[in-house]
Amino acid sequence: TVDVTTPQGCLKTRIVDVTSSEIAQIQEIKISDLAESNTVEISATGNGDLVYSIDNLTDFQYSNIFYDVPYGIHQVYVKDINGCGLVGPIEIYVLGIPKFFTPDGDGVNDTWNLAGSSSKFNKNAEILIFDRHGKFIHQQFGDGAGWDGTYNGRQLPSDDYWYVITLEDQRVFRGHFSM
Repeated sequence: TVDVTTPQGCLKTRIVDVTSSEIAQIQEIKISDLAESNTVEISATGNGDLVYSIDNLTDFQYSNIFYDVPYGIHQVYVKDINGCGLVGPIEIYVLGIPKFFTPDGDGVNDTWNLAGSSSKFNKNAEILIFDRHGKFIHQQFGDGAGWDGTYNGRQLPSDDYWYVITLEDQRVFRGHFSM
């Protein structure tokens, strides 16, 4: 409560709500990727009402879990709704393996690579590509430009191709994609 007294001695008491708030501290970001539905969970602490966002500063949510996050590189933000600061952007990497690519020169899906890797994250992930008969076709790394569908300078036919990806943390993924 606040008591206010005028010079004439009149007393007025007001009740004021005080909301405690402080800038958030991000403790951990858990990423479940390389799945049909990728999730990101942001663990943050702070004395206040925290909201969370991925990739924009206008669409915040109260839940700290994001579902169906597309693979790629994203920016994470956390703020207190009472205006006590913004944390971010914090760059995160959600890995994904494209199911197809179309090297037709139109600028869309022209190369195939491990999505969400960069020179900062899984740049040394090894990617081996084979044809459907097991013949080795191409080797690349996570920060490379990607495979353009050629072998010895010649365009390969549309078909299924197989991969073995070894991430920097030594997890191995095997599967196939279409060209």
